[in-house]
Amino acid sequence: MYTNQAHKKRFKKTLAFLNQYIDQGSHILDLGVQNPMAELMQAQGHKVENTQGEDLDEDQTALVNSKAEVVTAFEILEHLLSPYQVLKSIKAKKLVVSVPLNLWFSRTYRSKTDLRDRHFHEFEDWQFDWLLEKTGWKIVASEKWINPPQSFGVRSLLRYFTPRHYIVYAEKINA
Repeated sequence: MYTNQAHKKRFKKTLAFLNQYIDQGSHILDLGVQNPMAELMQAQGHKVENTQGEDLDEDQTALVNSKAEVVTAFEILEHLLSPYQVLKSIKAKKLVVSVPLNLWFSRTYRSKTDLRDRHFHEFEDWQFDWLLEKTGWKIVASEKWINPPQSFGVRSLLRYFTPRHYIVYAEKINA
């Protein structure tokens, strides 16, 4: 289920954060295709449906038509050209979302082999907060954490002290 120890740690922290704010058994629309995090949420008793791999920059139909109480987007928005439009289109009243933070000592992630596995955005926490506020969300809680890699080097050492992930629980304003 986990691809490596870094994913296992991130999934554990993400699930713990989610469970603080979202009731067990909630109906969740998880942005992205079926994935290990969605499976963990289902194992916790949540009713999870996933988007089907459509380009969310172009097609927000799943967001507009969903009857889910909660939308989750874990490490998804950084891949979009316009997360503004996606966040604005969500009809659910609750949102739990995580993004990678911009690291001053490391370039934005870009896979050389998978054209879909590239980050268009890596945020600073204040930028992401502003994006949520501008799209009609009130931040209720947030958390940052480090996720050091299993490699060695100066950048790896800096990752032991510099938060890489940012997670937010937000509620729709005037929903």
